[in-house]
Amino acid sequence: MAKASNTLDVRVDYVTRVEGHGNIVARVEDGELVECRMEITESPRFFEAMLRGRSWKDTMFLTTRICGICACGHGTASLKATEDAMGLKLSEQTLRLRKIVLHAEQLQSHWLHVYFLVAPDFFGAPSVIPMAKTHTDVVLRAMRLKKLANYICEVLVGRHVHPITMVPGGYMKLPGVRTLKELRAHIAGHEADVWATVDLFATLKMPEFSRQTEYESLRDPTEYAFYGGDLVTSDGDKAAPRDYKDIIHESIVRHSSAKHVKNKREALMVGALARFNNNHTQLHPRAKEAARKLGLAAPCYNTFHNNTAQVVESVHCFYEVLRLLDELIGAGIQDEKPPLRWPTGKKGAGVGLTEVPRGTLVHHYEYDENGICTGANLVIPTNQNLANIEADFRAYVPQLIAEGRSQAEVAHALEMLVRAYDPCISCSVHLVMVK
Repeated sequence: MAKASNTLDVRVDYVTRVEGHGNIVARVEDGELVECRMEITESPRFFEAMLRGRSWKDTMFLTTRICGICACGHGTASLKATEDAMGLKLSEQTLRLRKIVLHAEQLQSHWLHVYFLVAPDFFGAPSVIPMAKTHTDVVLRAMRLKKLANYICEVLVGRHVHPITMVPGGYMKLPGVRTLKELRAHIAGHEADVWATVDLFATLKMPEFSRQTEYESLRDPTEYAFYGGDLVTSDGDKAAPRDYKDIIHESIVRHSSAKHVKNKREALMVGALARFNNNHTQLHPRAKEAARKLGLAAPCYNTFHNNTAQVVESVHCFYEVLRLLDELIGAGIQDEKPPLRWPTGKKGAGVGLTEVPRGTLVHHYEYDENGICTGANLVIPTNQNLANIEADFRAYVPQLIAEGRSQAEVAHALEMLVRAYDPCISCSVHLVMVK
């Protein structure tokens, strides 16, 4: 370990192995932390403004373009908001199909993150590219699993990136029972890869760090919540989806082109670890088995174990997809037709909340009597985590200094901490500072 100093000036421009552009700034003078922040430097994207004036038929197809990783999650939240405004009630068949797609998105994103973005830190590699030679079996497994999750979405909604068959009230094209049976058999054939992933991450030791915060997620009394439920926090707060602003309080900070969020504390956290802490008793039995193998128990206050919670959730989602497919196959596919017209004279708001890989996502639309969007608010999980990242920095930097870490080691440790959140920075930017 290089010799430590009581004066550090850390600046990491463009943190690597995250989606989007963000900088880390940390300055220590005479052993005291005097400056510490996460700068978001992405340009604004104006999706809320682009939604204004668009038809109810278009909002889902536009908002899936926010992200190529969470396209199905944005699409699902968008549909839920529009359906809420229309007063639509979905069939069990549509709900099952929606949940399978949402689970598949958790799978592709979690596997992408833990294998391609996190694992290189533990194998001493700058990226996954050299691991193709040094850990060929690991990289090939990662590619198989990522391909599998994308394929599930391709079968059910046409493609994973920017789905095309989901519409308000249902689907424009439905899979047949034979297709679902073939899909189920294909998925089940990857079970060994799922457990090899658990075994691999059980051998990796996450950095030691602990800071308690407020954990926010959806909670559904009937299941481990991804699709529905109320908004809750580990501090005991609860809000119906339409009352999300009772918990999610947005604000602007000078050093970021993305908003910050808090509730009653200085910060809150969303994502896999938050969901695990709030809802772990509702995990699939095989996911609980995986948590035990990985040594993850609730409550867990180590942010780095967000990675571990993602592996646990991947086991949960894998088996939930199989269960939901069994239910669809058993019930048979009904030829349901989604509505093609906006309800006559109906105007008002609709809110859609879902859990996407990085945490709780909010889509909130206002529609006029013709189904034209007149206003929108999108709250992205990465926004909700930014203040918590900085709070973690303020706790972690003094710990690293006390451990005798050098400036380079502090910088790398902070990069790993940011990566643990799996941020999607491009999604988070919805404003610009005008002078």
